[in-house]
Amino acid sequence: MSRITTYRQPDARMYQYSLDQALKTGKPILLEFATPGHCSVCDRQLQITKAMLDKYQNQVIFLHMDQYENPEAFKAYRVFGDPWTFVIDSKGLVRFQQPGSMLYGEMDSAIRHALPVATN
Repeated sequence: MSRITTYRQPDARMYQYSLDQALKTGKPILLEFATPGHCSVCDRQLQITKAMLDKYQNQVIFLHMDQYENPEAFKAYRVFGDPWTFVIDSKGLVRFQQPGSMLYGEMDSAIRHALPVATN
């Protein structure tokens, strides 16, 4: 795990897919840009992301991008600073983006809005 993240408590479920692979599943995606190796806010953000993963693991794919290990992704998404959170719907459209940290309820709401109507 140390080759893909600086997170001290990585969850393998956040590193199972590339973004391209995740988009092909047809599931909504929470894409978290955070570099916890130098950012305590990012560390807290990833704790919330892990809590959401536990809640929505069968409905949503969670991805973590670390600037140290994947600077190209930060450039591609024009992420300058972190954390940044993107929620992508099942059609591959970015439905939500938030620079900076989020509270549990804020992230939960963003995810729920990207879920198919039948599961809301």
